[in-house]
Amino acid sequence: MIKKYAIANQKGGVGKTTTCVNLAASLVATKKRVLLIDLDPQGNATMGSGIDKSDLELSIYEVLVGACKAEDALVTSPSGLYSVLPANGDLTAAEVEMLSMDSKERLLKNALAPLEGQFDYLVIDCPPSLNMLTVNALTACDGVIIPMQCEYYALEGLSALVNTINQIQDSLNPSLSIEGILRTMYDPRNSLTNDVSAQLAEYFGDALYRTCVPRNVRLAEAPSFGQPALAYDRQSKGAIAYLALAGEILRRNENLRVDDVVQV
Repeated sequence: MIKKYAIANQKGGVGKTTTCVNLAASLVATKKRVLLIDLDPQGNATMGSGIDKSDLELSIYEVLVGACKAEDALVTSPSGLYSVLPANGDLTAAEVEMLSMDSKERLLKNALAPLEGQFDYLVIDCPPSLNMLTVNALTACDGVIIPMQCEYYALEGLSALVNTINQIQDSLNPSLSIEGILRTMYDPRNSLTNDVSAQLAEYFGDALYRTCVPRNVRLAEAPSFGQPALAYDRQSKGAIAYLALAGEILRRNENLRVDDVVQV
């Protein structure tokens, strides 16, 4: 059964796109079939996957407005080897057009339905705002992965995002849940980092991933080469951290399947 995750946080600069690209590549390294959906008009996940956003014939924009099928817009990341529904600046216009369309909150979910059997994991890079694109992502997925830095302003933003998730759960997607909280740009030498990390562990419990993504130069350099860190420098701390995250996600899903069997 396909697992669909939105990588979301309305605060910018917390590592959403970095997480999408590197998690997708790491899941592929474990022999999973992965689709990355770039739902940010900036198209950073597209470029970070080695795909030129200025040279796209079809993108997620055409998919959302009904101009083409999702499978027709798919491209493959040359270095990450995962499939991508790419984005560029055209996506800005999509949000305006979506407002006048029927079932506007479910446009992405309906467009992705024909792809169900083709992938094991679907990862959505959300824009840094709680807009109609983000609502579509949360409606289309079954879990939210929230990357965040361990600082107090991040905690305030996290509270707003949790409220939005609860609202989507009540009105549009009852199966939506917080899949996990991922600590990014993590520096354990910082006392504030440790304080916030402890608060996250107390509040979210098992939803807090054990994996922490450290500040890493190679992780920051990789997007400029259009590669995930795993392709750019496999031995870097950033690449190793995202491989560990992929392993943690796989183990959680295996445990869920075992529990389901026990319940039956």
